[in-house]
Amino acid sequence: MLQTVFITGASGGIGLAVARRFAQNGDALFLHYFSNREPLDQLQAEFPDVPMQFAQADLAQISEQDRLAEEAWNWRGGIQSVIQTAGVDILTGERKKWTFEQKLTALWNVDVQASMRIARNAAQKISAAGQKGTILLIGWDAVDWGMAGDSAQLFAAAKGAVTAFARSLAQGVGPNVRVNVLAPGWIQTEWGKQAPAAWQKHAKKDSLLDRWGTPQEVADAAFFLCSENAAFLNGIVLPVDGGKRF
Repeated sequence: MLQTVFITGASGGIGLAVARRFAQNGDALFLHYFSNREPLDQLQAEFPDVPMQFAQADLAQISEQDRLAEEAWNWRGGIQSVIQTAGVDILTGERKKWTFEQKLTALWNVDVQASMRIARNAAQKISAAGQKGTILLIGWDAVDWGMAGDSAQLFAAAKGAVTAFARSLAQGVGPNVRVNVLAPGWIQTEWGKQAPAAWQKHAKKDSLLDRWGTPQEVADAAFFLCSENAAFLNGIVLPVDGGKRF
């Protein structure tokens, strides 16, 4: 069954892979981006027959979160799946040089607050309309055991909050709305491709499959969780990490 899918952060590595996977199915796509629209234009050229709507928003701003949620809902009179891949990149570019406090604020505003508010908005609208839907948030596979380093502390706090929120949201919006979390491990996004040799070795050593995961593999898991094949999966955290080596 075709559906209308709302994806935040759709121009990034994982977000773009998720958007492409749903486009392959012919689903209508409402795609959010922050600053880089070009990958979405290329996606539309690749799938000219798939309905797509693009919307720019700075998810660090509450007013922009609300505007985006309203636009997504009104585009086709409802949403069946919401997938929130938007997140702040603190590992590359200028943000890599930010202080711990600056990174924490950015992660809280986008990865945590925006994810929570947009998810609640969508769940409430779907329930009020008497429709069925799925909400999928992005966590991290190391939330439960942690990892050393400043960046890991920041990600564990942010993604831990998202995971706890999703589990509680699932308790309150069923049976019409399912809420789940994808918890990627070492996924070879742009940072992964540029990572120093020590990190390349670490990423492979961490997985039972001895390799990085790909954005496409995260996208396949997202597609599954938003499909009828996952109709009895709710309130779960699904690791996408090749199996964790302890």
